[in-house]
Amino acid sequence: MHVVIMGCGRVGASLAAALERLGHDVAVIDKSREAFRRLGSGFHGRQVLGVGFDRGVLEEAGIERAGAFAAVSSGDNSNIISARVARETFGVDHVVARIYDSKRAAVYERLGIPTVATVPWTTDRFLRTLLPDGAATSWREPTGTVALLQLPLHEDWIGHSVRRLETETGSRVAFIMRFGTGVLPDARTVLQADDVVYAAALSGTVTDVTSVAARAPREEN
Repeated sequence: MHVVIMGCGRVGASLAAALERLGHDVAVIDKSREAFRRLGSGFHGRQVLGVGFDRGVLEEAGIERAGAFAAVSSGDNSNIISARVARETFGVDHVVARIYDSKRAAVYERLGIPTVATVPWTTDRFLRTLLPDGAATSWREPTGTVALLQLPLHEDWIGHSVRRLETETGSRVAFIMRFGTGVLPDARTVLQADDVVYAAALSGTVTDVTSVAARAPREEN
């Protein structure tokens, strides 16, 4: 597949190298000739000087035969404009844009442009490394407001209802993995041994939610 990458920073150069290793044909666009040094002498693809939303530059990079386009420059506006041109003007099937502003990312997702909101994504990666298993988010929607996380359940939650877990943690149970099968629970569903529970929570409450789930439920009067 032919892939066009807009932006030859560290991410763009790394992505280009990875795609070539996988056997894809790659063209990289950047407005700085010096940026192409990051590609190294082993890069065999095309290097195109210019801005990624210029039609002529995109055509020189082979956008008309591209199966995918990635906009990974350091500018949100340039990334989203380039991604929209690739999708709407040239009909590229697979388009993604890197976005630093997570609030903008939600808007662009609604426009049909998949985005990688850099700051929330990087934060989640650090959390996955720093925190115990189950304490980091598994997914975060583009604005970074809602997170999906695996709850580290205390063993005493076994036999209690999903309703009670939701009430005490302030989260919503999205699904349960039970004996290797996904289960969509309702409020009356009873938690069983070896259940792996995934819940949705507001990002600012993730620490509190996981802390409550990791403790035994409160004694009922």
